[in-house]
Amino acid sequence: MRQLFQYLRTWVIVCLLCLVLGWTLPAQAATDIDSKLEKQVLEIIRNNPQFVLNSLQEYQLAKQEKLQKVQQAFLDDLKSNPANIIGESPTTGATKSKTVLVEFSDFQCPYCAEVHKTLKSVVDKHKDELTLVYKNFPLTGVHPEAFPAAQAAWAAKQQGKFWEYHDALFENQKQLGETLYVDIAKKLNLNLVKFESDRKLAKTAIEKDLKQANDLGIAGTPFLVINTDKYTGAVQAADIEARLGSAS
Repeated sequence: MRQLFQYLRTWVIVCLLCLVLGWTLPAQAATDIDSKLEKQVLEIIRNNPQFVLNSLQEYQLAKQEKLQKVQQAFLDDLKSNPANIIGESPTTGATKSKTVLVEFSDFQCPYCAEVHKTLKSVVDKHKDELTLVYKNFPLTGVHPEAFPAAQAAWAAKQQGKFWEYHDALFENQKQLGETLYVDIAKKLNLNLVKFESDRKLAKTAIEKDLKQANDLGIAGTPFLVINTDKYTGAVQAADIEARLGSAS
């Protein structure tokens, strides 16, 4: 019976996930279930509805605990070893700084365009004490040009022009598209052959940022995390100045 309940717990979770996420069970998985055992499982579910709820609650709790560990590890790394968080992501501002601001952003997100103006002003004002790190988090489900724009910006980075290209994308957000990507590259005097080649290679780097954002449970953009002498954690754009002031 204990084995049966363990099986039931796993099966209930899988079934509930399928219902929530709209999945369908693989045909082979369905046919592999012993019919007699399946009847026992269904009978236990009918007789123990609370068991289903408890199983789902336990699953959600375990998922939340795992997420919290990932988030804490990120914050600890940002505080003690920021270079590990920065990786190969583009940075601007101070080359060496105890204050690091990580931005997860989407080039087609209107809120990111607004925050861009604030961050540009903050970095200009604190360029000797603040390092801004850009991470891609294109929300492809709602922003079809977010990923292509990120690819173009990554290609510009390979020629040392990421931030100029980044600014141009946000300043011309309503015109995002192939024509704009090439026009910006021309205006920045990029090698167009290399630019086109690098755009095709950008997917891996962007997907790495996407995975990190998803692992951290980030639900939308822009998402900002700051590390100062006195604080490490998520922050709103409007609060950055206050955080920088408290760090001095």
